[in-house]
Amino acid sequence: MERRKIHAMFVIYQKVFTMMIKTLFSVAVAGLVTLSGCGTNPTNAQVGTGVGAVAGGVLGNAVFGSTLGTVGGAAAGALIGNEVGKKK
Repeated sequence: MERRKIHAMFVIYQKVFTMMIKTLFSVAVAGLVTLSGCGTNPTNAQVGTGVGAVAGGVLGNAVFGSTLGTVGGAAAGALIGNEVGKKK
């Protein structure tokens, strides 16, 4: 019986350790992606894409009230915002 308990505890610790490694890796990647964007100032097209995506997502959620509406609105807003930003 004692051997089964030790094995069960080992399996649990192994799963927790794996989850911690995945979480730390994800945080490190997110940090690198975030900091890499700080190297230069964004272009007007990039700003327009971001603003359009947020506005489109909010509008899509308000009109359709679903995840699909939010994602579709964000995509459409990003496209429109990018085009508007390129022209400025």
